[in-house]
Amino acid sequence: MINKLILACLIGVSVASSAQAVTPAYYVAEFQPTDRETMKPYSEQVESTFKPFGGTFIVRGGEPDVKEGFGAQGKLVIIKFDSLKNAQDWYNSPEYQQLIPIRHRSGNSRTYIVEGLPLQ
Repeated sequence: MINKLILACLIGVSVASSAQAVTPAYYVAEFQPTDRETMKPYSEQVESTFKPFGGTFIVRGGEPDVKEGFGAQGKLVIIKFDSLKNAQDWYNSPEYQQLIPIRHRSGNSRTYIVEGLPLQ
């Protein structure tokens, strides 16, 4: 009886742990360039800063087709991360922090980190 109870608990634990959903996070940026030449070092280096944190481009430089509202502030960039922590750790990393002033000098941007819906 006790062995069956232990087995049931173990099976329940393993099923519960394998069913946990992964919640991705996204870095979303609207970027309106004012100096494309100044932006080149940022564009060439940014991917190498987020790859170690599991980031991947979902959208890079996409032209938005605005349907409602006031419109985007330029091109869109979306980078997907496995977790909110990974996205925040990347953004706060010394490697990325060194690139931010280049982006600021090169145009106008609005950036966000948002948590996505859990993936099953």
